[in-house]
Amino acid sequence: MKRITKYSFWWITLGLSILFMTSCEKFLNPEQELRIVEDNLYKDWYEYRSVEMGMYALQQKLVEQLLVLGELRGDLLEITPNASADMVEVYNFNISKANAFASPTGFFKLIAACNNFIRILETEKPYVLDPDSPVNNYDKLYGEVLCMRAWAYFNAVRIYGKVPYIHESLTTIGEIEAYLESPGTYIDSVHVNFARDGYYNDTVFNEPIELEKQYYDTDLVVDTYTNQLKNRVKAVGVNHFIENNDDTWEVTIWNDYAMDALMGQMYLTQGDLVQASTHFLRIMNNPSDTYRYHIDNSFSYSAWRRIFALIDNREHIYTIWFNKSNFQQNAFQSYFEDWGPHQFKLRPTYQAVLKWESVFRNAVINEDQNNPDKSEVIFPGIPSDFYRGFGSSYLYVRNSVSISGNEYMDMLMLRRDGDDRSSRAIMENMDTVVIKYSVGRNSFGQDANYTIYRAAGIHLYMAEIYTYWVYIQNDLPITNTNAALGILNDGSNYTLDAGRPEMGIRGRVGLGGGNDVVSVRNINYTHDPFTNEITGYIDLTGNFLGKQEYLEELVMEEKARELAFEGERFYDLMRVAKRRNDPSYLAEKVASKFPADKRDQIYNHLLDENNWYINYFE
Repeated sequence: MKRITKYSFWWITLGLSILFMTSCEKFLNPEQELRIVEDNLYKDWYEYRSVEMGMYALQQKLVEQLLVLGELRGDLLEITPNASADMVEVYNFNISKANAFASPTGFFKLIAACNNFIRILETEKPYVLDPDSPVNNYDKLYGEVLCMRAWAYFNAVRIYGKVPYIHESLTTIGEIEAYLESPGTYIDSVHVNFARDGYYNDTVFNEPIELEKQYYDTDLVVDTYTNQLKNRVKAVGVNHFIENNDDTWEVTIWNDYAMDALMGQMYLTQGDLVQASTHFLRIMNNPSDTYRYHIDNSFSYSAWRRIFALIDNREHIYTIWFNKSNFQQNAFQSYFEDWGPHQFKLRPTYQAVLKWESVFRNAVINEDQNNPDKSEVIFPGIPSDFYRGFGSSYLYVRNSVSISGNEYMDMLMLRRDGDDRSSRAIMENMDTVVIKYSVGRNSFGQDANYTIYRAAGIHLYMAEIYTYWVYIQNDLPITNTNAALGILNDGSNYTLDAGRPEMGIRGRVGLGGGNDVVSVRNINYTHDPFTNEITGYIDLTGNFLGKQEYLEELVMEEKARELAFEGERFYDLMRVAKRRNDPSYLAEKVASKFPADKRDQIYNHLLDENNWYINYFE
């Protein structure tokens, strides 16, 4: 995939062709007429590595589907009049089986390729199954493909609610389609069993096997594949740094930290906070001397937007890499930009933009917790989460020209001071565009990277866990609220003796101190989103669950500002709604982006959890 010239384009073509067949049959590239006998392949390391690179190409083909389904069904992204019919269906939650974003074919192709390659590695390199044998590159390759398959199943079950279990003997898309279309038991007539004798393999027999069709729900997917990763993976990720002196290779392939991120995410989705935290803390507490994956000043203030312009293993854990020069592109810029050759099909919602613009810096507030009605704002502060919002996640554009930073701040200050007329004059005929996938790219690039896991996301997962993590000490319940707030604000969740220059999620963009912090108190004030004036308060005195849910909402708001448009928003809302056993949580947030005459319809539709999934396998 990356640095394609390292092995030459021929190796990648060969690698893809290997994936396309079992017993001289190819798949995934029906236009290609190349047929190679599998026995003549896998003779040296570079052939194995080329096949693996081909599998990463299959992951590349999934990113548009993942982003659209993960964001357009949430509350932060909406369609424009230019949206495709398929996008309109996704937006309105009436997705047909013919919808390109609904198709599970991309996941099946990846799973089939994984099954095929796993079979080859287990038969040709049987020591990958021996936990006591020394770790080598084939073990690491084996770890990559097991992670890839687990990730494919996990994402599929989040989309469809249930997914067919694809038996490991099914190694082509044709076999999978025949299996799914079969009315009852499916006969796999090309299954081959191997006998293993040390490092030598002999075919014992080749006979049909009967496969019963099974569907896995989320719990079964998580149980099956976390157990598989735990018990079958010795190491993950081949280190190419020694050959090419490029340490970003490590985070554009599956690696040990990425496996921990995946397992933590799966456990968190299942509700197992202890297991999830074990994996997330391995990432956060890694022993790197460079403070890798800590929220320090590496991407602070205006440098925050560089997270999307480049790949850096201080923030990126696993990122799917694209490059125009190697004909590896995606449609993100076409979806979001309204200039150049692009189509501007999707844009931020009003609710998304307001999350950044309702943040105020350096406010001075005279609070009286005992007499909250007497609390008052002395100085409202400066509006805007400037470093993560305008110019990094979104832009205002008129006639394909962006508003300037000065105009933007003038608009916000006029609005803060009550001069709505002048503020609206600046914004007349403005539209809003997602800019996150345009940072550092020209209009014709179409090769923005797609980040699956990054450090801030892992820290915010842990903040979510700490919100509900209660343990007993001296017969008293002890909470981890301060750890969650440390992650959100200033990094104080880390122990002082660690010597780590933590800044916190908000702190690294200048929002982690004074009245800029987020907090949970007995009296929690509500503010006007435009003027920052106090509009009321929420009294949580003696309401422990209320404080937990309030803090959880603060975490979700921070996730929206930090991780908007990165493909996880809908699943974040699903997870919180399920934890609260309250589907109205998701329904209300998503419905809020719709016009008033449609809001109730969407809200009522989403009160039924079955409508959160694409019921493709009904």
